[in-house]
Amino acid sequence: MQASTVPIIDAQVHAYERNHPQRPWVGSLQGPLEVTGEDMVAAMDAVGVAGALLISPWSLYRYDASYALAVHARHPGRFGLIKPFDPAAANLTEDIAEWAQTPGTVGARIVLMEPTTPSASDPGIRQILSASTAQGLPVNVICWDQLELFAELARDFPNTQLVLDHLGLRQPFLPPVPAQPFAALEAVLALAQFDNVAIKISGACTLSHRPYPYLDLRAPLERIFSAYGFGRCLWGTDWTRAVAFLSYAQGVDAFRIENWLSQPERAALMGGSLARLYDWSPTHRGALG
Repeated sequence: MQASTVPIIDAQVHAYERNHPQRPWVGSLQGPLEVTGEDMVAAMDAVGVAGALLISPWSLYRYDASYALAVHARHPGRFGLIKPFDPAAANLTEDIAEWAQTPGTVGARIVLMEPTTPSASDPGIRQILSASTAQGLPVNVICWDQLELFAELARDFPNTQLVLDHLGLRQPFLPPVPAQPFAALEAVLALAQFDNVAIKISGACTLSHRPYPYLDLRAPLERIFSAYGFGRCLWGTDWTRAVAFLSYAQGVDAFRIENWLSQPERAALMGGSLARLYDWSPTHRGALG
């Protein structure tokens, strides 16, 4: 496939309904009051994004992926589905096996950023990783301020494809951007030693102190690209958390801009590597410009 025809795939988006009794929120999520599947598809269509990994938002729905499933049913071929699993659940092996057989499923997720985050020896976490590996599912991990824990898991499960969410860095929900947003960069780079680790370059623009096209991001991101290689780097917007900082189009165009990455690098970063790692591509076509 020519680089110019590789579809753009966003590695991280969310969709959700307004809070209502039939599917109540259990928490809050920074962003608009509602971003439906239709809203997300319209935003993608406007800028030529062919598909996305739709992450069921833990902050709103915890471990219930029913809305993501409904979006997938209404827009087949546009979204690969990822849902978080509860390490304290009783039937993880069976639940993950069932999830793996669900149409649209491409991965699982573990949320490790709470004050009560368990250790790497937690049986539930280890069961999620073992069961996902058995089903061939990559495991996405959000672990802000928990990179040592992530390293332990990568070391203990070398046959599990792990995906480090959001650069492995704590990202703001509202301005201002932290003074030193890349303070933990060395720890992130050290994780590249594990061959089973890929990294989402998702939400990166929310770490910039400069306006679009966020030129201050290039130096730290180039260090990540160098450490992991473009084959293990997956671009994404983390829409809708990023809405207070930039538009969806800016999150796309900051990486599509012509004077930074080469065409093969953009093709890998913005869709090619994701398609290979998750063994999934959208049926809707949109191409890198």
